[in-house]
Amino acid sequence: MTRKSEQRLASVQRLLDSALHLFVSKGYRSTNLETIAGDARLSKGAVFFYFGSKEAVLLELLKRVQAVVVDEALRAGAAGGPGAADKLVAFLHHQARLGVTHRDEVLLLILMSLEFGGTGGAVSRVIRRIYRRLYRFIEEIIAEGRASGELRADLDPRELASIIMANHDGTFLEWYRRSGSLRGAALVRALREVVLSGVRNKRRS
Repeated sequence: MTRKSEQRLASVQRLLDSALHLFVSKGYRSTNLETIAGDARLSKGAVFFYFGSKEAVLLELLKRVQAVVVDEALRAGAAGGPGAADKLVAFLHHQARLGVTHRDEVLLLILMSLEFGGTGGAVSRVIRRIYRRLYRFIEEIIAEGRASGELRADLDPRELASIIMANHDGTFLEWYRRSGSLRGAALVRALREVVLSGVRNKRRS
């Protein structure tokens, strides 16, 4: 790799890191290209040169989210164990670790899903596609657990998956708001126990 290519990659990374921080802390609509460029200590022209628009910056960040938050989480969940409950726990634990290692990427997905909810356009389509993958994964685990008798069968998998994802997203937002007064390990344990208590087949146990 040439020195010029290295400098280009470094500039792009600085712009993306700055945009990620600003979109999470200020919101997409309250962040402009000048702010991103200033935070990255680059010119506004550099943002236009590398990305062309603020939307393109967000779309590039959502690619990172798909790789880090979704792809790895689904692999971790699928490999979590033979049982459906084991897979759910593995998925939740992996996401909890992301709260430490990639907090802003997870928050970006959640916050942008709220900011772009009910809108059209490329960003909204990408966010819906990401969430569809997550919902489908959870629904498949629930269906597997229902078939084996491990998980309850009196609630529809689609609605149950929605409640699990609501707990997932809500826990991240609560950690973001109150990380100074909450213990991460205890919060994850509470999430795990609430989810498992709600999905297990109590007749079997």
